[in-house]
Amino acid sequence: MFSMDRTALISRQQIGLSGLTLPDELQTEIVRKSIHMSIALVPSLAALVGVSATLALLSVGTLFYTYCETLRVHGHQVALVSRITSVASRRRDQGGFTLGPITLGLGAMLALLLYPDPAASIAIYALAFGDGLASLFGKFFGTVEIPRTGGKTVEGTVACFTAVFLVVHALTGRAPEAMAVAAAAALLELAPASDLDNLVLPAGTGLIAALLFV
Repeated sequence: MFSMDRTALISRQQIGLSGLTLPDELQTEIVRKSIHMSIALVPSLAALVGVSATLALLSVGTLFYTYCETLRVHGHQVALVSRITSVASRRRDQGGFTLGPITLGLGAMLALLLYPDPAASIAIYALAFGDGLASLFGKFFGTVEIPRTGGKTVEGTVACFTAVFLVVHALTGRAPEAMAVAAAAALLELAPASDLDNLVLPAGTGLIAALLFV
């Protein structure tokens, strides 16, 4: 049986990352956050097929991933899903259950259930781009760590604020309110909540957006 590191190497080759001259940790982060930011498709999907159908699709996808990940943890690979999960698993997740995609799906569902548009869309975009870019910028460019945040950096926080501000301003055209939502998202993203930030960030950001825009 292959070790986890060997499986991750095979997976990188199969999804086209083996040629990157980056440390494994950064390659993993690119894959993780590419998957993470794909949640930004949810508002468009909800506009196309409706909130109820989108919630149903997210539920099915989350349950399917849970099933596949349970099989993977017990040594059974499920085609492409297990390979992607292997390469996207952080060092602390290797050998165990990777929870992030589940909380990601739940975070998007929470936003759709709790808030009307534009607050729901803002919450999901903050989750996708605010959290996603904060992690990437922190990993690639972060030099100044913020105490008591689990290693998060000033550079990552600035990236989160900027991404959320640009998205909210593009959606609403209201700069002061966009700055308030971006500040809330940046503060929430700093919480050392591990994978639970996928729930905390959209719930909190959506609440601020609902107060300001709904």
